[in-house]
Amino acid sequence: MLPELDLGPLSLQTFGICFAVGFLASGALIARRLGELGKPVDWAYEIAFAAMVGGLIGARLHYLIGEYDGSESLFSNLFTGAGLVWIGGVVGGAAAVLLWARWRGFLGLGLLDLCAPSLALGNAIGRVGCQLSGDGDYGRATDLPWGMAYPEGTVKTLEEVHPTPVYETVAMGLAALLLWRLRDRMRPGALFALYLVLAGVERLLVEFLRRNEDVLLGLTEAQLISLAMIAAGMAWLMRLRGGLASPEPRPA
Repeated sequence: MLPELDLGPLSLQTFGICFAVGFLASGALIARRLGELGKPVDWAYEIAFAAMVGGLIGARLHYLIGEYDGSESLFSNLFTGAGLVWIGGVVGGAAAVLLWARWRGFLGLGLLDLCAPSLALGNAIGRVGCQLSGDGDYGRATDLPWGMAYPEGTVKTLEEVHPTPVYETVAMGLAALLLWRLRDRMRPGALFALYLVLAGVERLLVEFLRRNEDVLLGLTEAQLISLAMIAAGMAWLMRLRGGLASPEPRPA
């Protein structure tokens, strides 16, 4: 585990580093795709910035709504670095990007397909940060050969557990590669629909190994959201009836 990098008088959080790298990598992928589509490449920086700010705000608000108990000042809880919630970040980031797209006149299926591979890539890189920091995203106890303890993690455990961040990095990294390879082979909207299915299935399955509490029908909050993502993505793909059919030609 390596929660911090000590560079002389400066200490850097490895989760924060991976968070930043994830946004940079996603932005670079979006920039390349924008160039292929004949759109301004600089839009990639605007999208990444909007997603980052909206995601941080959404994650913080979700945490405060669900966890704030009044024991500390609301102001200090607003600006602490702890308690960034996944679904709040997704909703906040998505809302900010949609507002940006409306401002730029790029609100449509093309925007969703543009973001699909980079969303998967950012997720994969972000989970590297979870693994390095040992922030409690690991799973239940296991006796499998690759089980790990997190004695130096932010949330310590001496018990060997499923390294679920590693599972998620591998799964979403492969999803990002698949979505990127299919970017010119699918009808508008189908790529994002496929992302919803892949991301939903990945999170649904990994939650069975994690330590989150059940909220309904033996499923966690993340699993319920994942089921909704899978259902929406599958319905979307079925409506398109042949998402792999020939798309419109790429602009020269």
